[in-house]
Amino acid sequence: MEIQPVPSSPPLDRRAELSEFLRSRRARLKPEDVGLPDFGRHRRVPGLRREELAQLAGVSVAYYTRLEQGNGRNVSAEVLDSIARALRLSDAEHAHLTHLAKPKSHKKKPAARQQQVRVALRQLLDTLEGVPAYVVGRRAEILAWNRMAAALFGDWAELPPGERNWARLVFLHPGYRDLFVDWEQKAIDIVCALRMDAGCYPDDQRLSALVGELSVKSEEFRRLWATHDVKEKNHGVKRLHHPLVGDLSLNFESFRLTDGTDQSLLTYHAEPGSPSADSLRLLASWGTDAARTTAPSA
Repeated sequence: MEIQPVPSSPPLDRRAELSEFLRSRRARLKPEDVGLPDFGRHRRVPGLRREELAQLAGVSVAYYTRLEQGNGRNVSAEVLDSIARALRLSDAEHAHLTHLAKPKSHKKKPAARQQQVRVALRQLLDTLEGVPAYVVGRRAEILAWNRMAAALFGDWAELPPGERNWARLVFLHPGYRDLFVDWEQKAIDIVCALRMDAGCYPDDQRLSALVGELSVKSEEFRRLWATHDVKEKNHGVKRLHHPLVGDLSLNFESFRLTDGTDQSLLTYHAEPGSPSADSLRLLASWGTDAARTTAPSA
């Protein structure tokens, strides 16, 4: 695989990320959402005030203010738990807050090193006949895939390695707007995943460069990135409009590997006996011809 040079890009500012995340979560809550009286007084900012959030979390206003200003030094897990409960954070948001406030130290790896997929995992992909499947890593990078995934999503082998990235494909390749029936939701899912990565690895220059490039080239990305939303989506239904077989409704499952590689295996399947199952069988029979014809890779 071709080694791409790492563009020079400043790391994401963890303190700013922490501050903006807390502000955005506080802004979405109203007093009545958390059982506080609303006396109808004019509020300069939407959502809860800092003193109201501090009261709910059981900490002083000064302490919470320092945290919201990005100073998470020496904050305890118990305090973060209390703040997470007060903010009504989801599990993914709670984990993101913890990563931002109490970052783990990561051993620095050579900048040019690519993410690698184990040989046995690649072999597994090839054995999944009739099931589109691929492996995605950090930064939404598409690392490995089988023949059915190429038939469904386009032949990623035809793209330069640096373009085999869900964020680039969704925001910068027009064909994917036609492929995903609910393109907006797909875009949201990608941005939420990148936000999770940013919380875990704020010093990742590749991620910083990707965010910077997408922010310049895509107004939709800038809008979604500014929401600071994070979530993990491990299963669901994806509706596609394929250029060869038309509409598909597929169930997807995401299996996160536990080997420390930050990789996930994703599979797609149709309900047995459904029109979508017939369409997948048709794609399988066309094989590489379907992959070459699929518009998004063009």
